Parts: sequence; structure tokens; C-alpha cells
Amino acid sequence: MSIKLGCIADDFTGATDLANNLVRAGMRAVQTMGVPQGPLQARADAVVVALKTRTAPPAEAVSQSLAALAWLRGQGAQQIYFKYCSTFDSTPQGNIGPVADALMRALDTGFTIATPAFPDNQRTVFKGYLFVGDMLLNESGMRHHPLTPMADANLVRVLAAQTARRVGLIDYKAVARGAAAIAERIAELKSEGVEIAIVDAVSNADLLALGPALRGMPLVTGGSGVAIGLPANWGLAPSARTRSLPLRPGLQAVVAGSCSQATQAQVAAFIGAGGPALAIDPLQLAAGVDVAAQALAWAEPLLPQGPVLIYSTARPEAVQAAQAELGAQRAGSLVEDAIARIALGLVRRGVRQLIVAGGETSGAVVQALDLQQMAIGEQIDPGVPWCAGLARAAGADISIALKSGNFGARDFFTRAFGAGGGQA
Repeated sequence: MSIKLGCIADDFTGATDLANNLVRAGMRAVQTMGVPQGPLQARADAVVVALKTRTAPPAEAVSQSLAALAWLRGQGAQQIYFKYCSTFDSTPQGNIGPVADALMRALDTGFTIATPAFPDNQRTVFKGYLFVGDMLLNESGMRHHPLTPMADANLVRVLAAQTARRVGLIDYKAVARGAAAIAERIAELKSEGVEIAIVDAVSNADLLALGPALRGMPLVTGGSGVAIGLPANWGLAPSARTRSLPLRPGLQAVVAGSCSQATQAQVAAFIGAGGPALAIDPLQLAAGVDVAAQALAWAEPLLPQGPVLIYSTARPEAVQAAQAELGAQRAGSLVEDAIARIALGLVRRGVRQLIVAGGETSGAVVQALDLQQMAIGEQIDPGVPWCAGLARAAGADISIALKSGNFGARDFFTRAFGAGGGQA
């Protein structure tokens, strides 16, 4: 089976976000958790290989991404898409630049584009600067990110610090004139020795104009927004059939590890609406307390009454205090491991509709559940669909939503279960 678009995502929620946009634009999409060991079993126009490489050491991120590329090429992928976060989460060491470099070398291509623009989620790029809503990236909550704090909104500068390749810009003036003008600008940049070009986009119309200019480009890099303009290159159009996916009946729960402002608001809204919620303390975990067992004992009698929330979400000052005592990596890994064990325990206790908030958290949960492939269903909020797959570690088919920490409306946790997202 030959697939049209082979995608490599640097975290699990980002992979789902991308698959969601492809499905909405008319592609049958399957998401795999890690690089599959054999051929894909389901028919699909696009396959998204979800990795957990956003904050991995650069050499490890490159190695895993190249393994994903090799598998996708083995499936006949006609074009490769490297997906990263719409807030360009990275450090001067990577991993966006190093992975893009390695993929370009492997594909023997001397040019690609880069844009995290996702206007549906208020991520826009103008004159090369990334905005989150009305704020520059470095003025948003991302400046406090515990692992990848973003102190510069100028994407040309940010990416240039991560690669030896020359980075240029396709600005709004070219984008506004449409695909032909974008193609002309690409040719101009190539003649100047530019190998990676940041692309301005402030609306979906900009991304749709970009799509035709990317036809035949061996490698595309970006957030999930670029995906809306690609399926039409293969003659595909939006269809309700590609996203019909009934929710699994069963108990409902939310586990949240993200400390983003959006997730903080969602936790507060759930608690404010009277939802039962339990906070996890990383200092207790470090002291050897079996927090996972305590959380499951707390949740078990409450689950039959409705959704429960177990969270480690906290304000920046609380996160910084824990990191100061435990170290950032240890604090993060302790929490991820605990939430992953809690999620597995919840599914073993009958939870069949599970929301996971946070990219690193989602990766840990999916691995604990041994969830190897997911079908992508209806969107709940921009960038977050309901998905379905077999949680092998629990022997159960489940519906799961992997939510980037920054995504979703304030009432996301309460609304997702009642909105019928994914119901036929």
C-alpha cells in the first residue's frame, strides 16, 4: 500500500493535531505511536508517526526521526511532513533545526519551508514573528515554559540558531498574492542560497494559498496548520466519512500534566463546575509516596458518578519551586510516570473515554497503555479530535483525546464528554 503523505511528529498531541487537520481536509489518516515494526494494517492516505522527541537530546531526536522516515519511505510515502508545535517549542540546540537538517540530507533536498502558523488556534506569523493571539510569542505564557521557554518571537532568528543552513522569509506580501507568487519567492530564495524559509500566515486563506506551492516538495516542515492546504494536491476534499468515529461507552476521566495557561484555566473551570479533582504533588512523589495508588483509590468510587480529573497542573511559581528542589528533568519525569500509571489504572477500572492534557504527558500515557495505532475522529476543539484505539496493556478499546497543553477552550474538559465529538 502506498501512502500519499508520510508525517513525523515530535510529540503525541502534535501528531493528533496534525492528523485531525488532515482528516478534516479529506484524508483518511492513521496515527502510530512510535515507528511501527511492520507494514501498516489499515488503509490510509496519510500516516502520522508520533515520536516523543521534542525535548529529547538532539542526537536522539534525529535518530528517531530518521527511523520514522525510513519506515514511511518503505510504505511509499510521496511527501514527508515534519510536524512541530505551533509555538515553535525549542531551544538554541534544537530540536527543530537538527531534525530538519537530517531529513533534508536523507531526502537529498536543498530547500524546505517552516511555519508553525495555525490561525484556528490563534497562532499566526507576520513578518517572521510568531504571535499567540494578540501577543508576541515571547510575551505569552510560553516565556515560562519549564522545558522550552521561548524568549524570542522572531522565527528566522530562532531557527537560524539551530542550523547552519541559511534561513530566509516568505513574507505576507508574497503570500497574499497567492501560490504563483509564493513559488516565485521560493525560486528567488533558492537563488540566494536560502535553504529553509519561514512563511508568514495570518489566516487559513494564507495556508490554503501555500498548499499548491508545496506540491512535489520532498519535505514540508511546520505546525499542523499547513496540513489544511495539502490534501487538495491529491484531489482530495473534506468528507464526513473520513472523520466518523463513535465514542466508546464507559466511564470518563481526565489526566492533566500540562502547566500551560490554557490547561490551568481548564482545570479551574472543571473544579468550578463542581467536578471532582485531585492534585498531584511532585514533592510527595520524590519522597516515595505511592501517589498513583492513592489517586486510583480516590477515583474509583467517584467514577460511576461522572468524569474525574487528576492533575499536576500548577502556576509557574509552583512549578519553579518544585524544579528548584528536584531539578526540572526529575520533577517532570516523576509526574509523567505517575500520571501514566494512573491513566493505565483508570482504564483497567473501566474508563473508556479518556482525555490527556499535555504533550509530554500524552506520550507517557500512550506508552503506558501500549496504544500502538489510533484512528482519528471528529474534532472537539481546534487541534483536538477524539481518537480510538486498543489499549493493549489494559486489553480495552478506548476513545482518547490527546490535548496539547495550549489548546482547547476554558470549558474543554466538561464539554468534550457531552459534545458528542466523534459520534456518528
